[in-house]
Amino acid sequence: MTVNQILSRKGNAVYSVVSTITVYEAIKTMGEKNIGAILVIEDGILKGVMSERDYARKIVLKDKASKDTLVKEIMEEKVITVKPTDNLDYCMELMTTRRVRHLPVMDEDLVLGIISIGDVVMAIIELQKNTIEHLDSYISGSKA
Repeated sequence: MTVNQILSRKGNAVYSVVSTITVYEAIKTMGEKNIGAILVIEDGILKGVMSERDYARKIVLKDKASKDTLVKEIMEEKVITVKPTDNLDYCMELMTTRRVRHLPVMDEDLVLGIISIGDVVMAIIELQKNTIEHLDSYISGSKA
C-alpha cells in the first residue's frame, strides 16, 4: 500500500498556520481540528511543523507562556516528508528511526496531505487482516 492510497481513504485535508502567530493560537486550531500536529506554510511553501510534543517539551516543560511565544520559536524546521508513491514500510521506518509521528506528503514543493503514525498502523492492520482472510480461505479450500 502506498501513501497515496492512505490519503485516498482518509482524505487530504491540510491544516496549516503561519509562523508568526502565537503557539496558543496554533494549539487552539489543532484542538478545533482534532489533530496532533499542524503544518507551518507561508506563501505556499512548507516551512515547518508544530506538534503537541513540541508544545509539551518547548512550552510546558520550560515554563513558557503559549500566548507570548510564536510558532516559529518552537516549530520543527527540518521537516521529514514522503512522496505519494512511498510505501508503508518506508513510512514506518522513517517514523521509527526519526521519531516522528506525522509525515507531510509532498509532490515537488506542493503539500498533498499529511499522514500520521495512526494512519500507517491502521493501514498495516487492514493489510494483515486481508492477508489472514485470504490464507484462511486458502486453508479451508473456499474461494475468496
